[in-house]
Amino acid sequence: MEAGSGDGRVWIRVQDTGPGIPPEELPRLFEPFYRGRQGGRPGLGLGLFLARTIVEAHGGHLEITSEPGAGSAFTLILPAAHPDRRGSAC
Repeated sequence: MEAGSGDGRVWIRVQDTGPGIPPEELPRLFEPFYRGRQGGRPGLGLGLFLARTIVEAHGGHLEITSEPGAGSAFTLILPAAHPDRRGSAC
């Protein structure tokens, strides 16, 4: 896991060394109910869709990079808090 900030943004990256995600599946990962060809796992296929929806509601975005056989990296990017708004109620 890595984290950092700059250019008015903060980010967190989580990376694994698993089997990776086939390139043709990357564009569909955030679709609701999409579970990929390597399904077989329990779940509805809503986790990444909901995560993206919440992150975008806060002005950010999620990025995924992957190489089959070499793992995947998921990066959450959010705008940094404006100094005038820190600690204010939502």
